[in-house]
Amino acid sequence: MSKRKDVAKLAGVSEATVSRVFNNVDPLREETKRKVLEAAKQLNYQPNAIAQSFARGKSGNIGVIVPYLPKVRLLSTHYFSEILSGIGVKLAEHHYNLLLLFQSPNEPKDYVQLFHSQKVDACIILGSSDTPGEKEEIQRLHGLEHPYCLVNQTFSGEPFHSIDANHYEGSYEAVSLLLQKGFKRIGFLNGPPVFSNSYERLAGYQAALIQAGVTAKPEWIFQGNYSRTSGLQKAKEIGPLIGGEIDAIYAANDRMAIGLMQGLQEQGLIAGKDYALIGYDDSDVAKIVHPQLSSVHVPLFEMGQLAADTVLTMLKQGVTDTIHKRLPVTVIERTSI
Repeated sequence: MSKRKDVAKLAGVSEATVSRVFNNVDPLREETKRKVLEAAKQLNYQPNAIAQSFARGKSGNIGVIVPYLPKVRLLSTHYFSEILSGIGVKLAEHHYNLLLLFQSPNEPKDYVQLFHSQKVDACIILGSSDTPGEKEEIQRLHGLEHPYCLVNQTFSGEPFHSIDANHYEGSYEAVSLLLQKGFKRIGFLNGPPVFSNSYERLAGYQAALIQAGVTAKPEWIFQGNYSRTSGLQKAKEIGPLIGGEIDAIYAANDRMAIGLMQGLQEQGLIAGKDYALIGYDDSDVAKIVHPQLSSVHVPLFEMGQLAADTVLTMLKQGVTDTIHKRLPVTVIERTSI
């Protein structure tokens, strides 16, 4: 097994330099880093994780907090798997570990304790919601200037660090496409209002209709919970309206859209023939269902990478100004329209 001195000898540097490269504790010339990393790869050198953590004075862990929902295979969903993959890839590049932390929706929030117990050096929060307990805990986290970042959730009027997508624009463009295709009576299947993206998608939906001179009726708007099952259940309400009250549907995520599509197929109603349907997220399943689901592509992998990059930058440079970035989305047209 190769040792640090072997890498130093092959790269033509000191052992201390090898240590600095792998612990990322001091600025180094890119040429020096390149030589050390190439030598390590050639010798198959693996730095000791405990020694790295000691040298950094840190745990070497970035906590990623995800909601725990019984009977829901959360990590198999496109949304979470893509974001987590993006986070994992970026952290691996910087020799940090991803520490996955599940939290029950009913469990009291205590993100600050993760830092006090030295379990994590920074945290990324997925699936947060605009509820009093959640908001107060993030306010505490922010006030203590711990490195953290929210993904796909913003809190109106709060200076919280977040990485998000332009959901208003994506919703507006999706509904505008349906209007351009000649559909005027467009239903909307949204998620719970505690999520900021639900509010933003609703606002985009309403704005597109107003722009086209169409009055959105309250009976056109339905609420699910972002699960396939909720889409399947809403098919019972929406099915009788197809062809009369409603001629197209826009769903706030693909899972609900696919559940809705399946439920309507059981009633003999086919997307792309009897009604138009657009989902959101552009998951892999959207491409393999029949008919293929039109959807709004969200760069979830890139959002995960950017969230990881954000907290890593905070660790290096300290927490300064509020970081809030939104990535663009794109409507992908398929045969469900």
